[in-house]
Parts: sequence; structure tokens; C-alpha cells
Amino acid sequence: MAKFELDTEFVRKLATILEETNLGEIELADGERRVRVARPTAPVVQAAPVAMAAAPAAAAASIAATGSAPAAAGDLSKHPGVVKSPMVGTAYLAPEPGKPNFVSVGDKVNAGQTLLIIEAMKTFNPIKAPKAGTVMQVLIENALPVEFGEPLMIVE
Repeated sequence: MAKFELDTEFVRKLATILEETNLGEIELADGERRVRVARPTAPVVQAAPVAMAAAPAAAAASIAATGSAPAAAGDLSKHPGVVKSPMVGTAYLAPEPGKPNFVSVGDKVNAGQTLLIIEAMKTFNPIKAPKAGTVMQVLIENALPVEFGEPLMIVE
């Protein structure tokens, strides 16, 4: 394999190849040198409105369970007990289809206990409780996309 020179023209050529072939990313390596050019994929951008549409159902469920309305979406990210998504992916509340959820509203949890899993790049990542407490709200629905930093649950 021939060595490549890393300059802006080379990176632009790789970006052009991405556009022409409709690929999501290209990565080249030569010894210790490595270059990766990637672009955002359309499904992530298109999936965001679907997750937002699910929020009223989750909010209604939390109102029924806790007896009080949740804070506005903008306020939830500042809540001291919020558990935020550490990545972009698909959130699952249960370990597998047909099994009970890891946790439900009202459950007591320990620090480090798995609350849900997020599938990202074909890897299932456990999202753990940052502290011991009670699950006050579940802000997402099962098997829907989540974004980085999106509030998932409230643990108080």
C-alpha cells in the first residue's frame, strides 16, 4: 500500500468520494497514520422528530404514576436527578423483547444499577444509575432513538 500525504486536498478528495458513492465514512491507515472522513447519516436526523412525538405519552405515564406533571423539557436537563443519554442510539427499557423492564416508575435503585440499554453501532451499552434513589419519571419509550444529552429518566 502506498503511503498517503495528509493534506486538505487529500481530505477533500475523500469527501468527494463519500458524496459520489453515498458512503457514510472512509478510513485509511498507513502504519501509525490514520485518517477517517465521515458525514452524518440521514436516519439520525430524521429519527429525532419521532422521539419528540413519543414524549407526551411518556409524560402522561409519569403524571399517572407520580401524580404530578413533569417539568418542561428544557427544565429536565437541569434537574439534579436527570439521567442523560451518553450517546446516540436506540434505547431499550428491557433486556430483550417480552422481558420486564429493567426499572419502572417508583422502583428503588442502587448506584450503578442498570436502568436501560442503548444500542449504538451494534453494541448494547448499559446505562447505569448515577446514584441510589427512586425512579420518578421515565422520559422515553422503548425501542426509540435517543440523542446525546437527551434526558432519559429522573432518579431522586
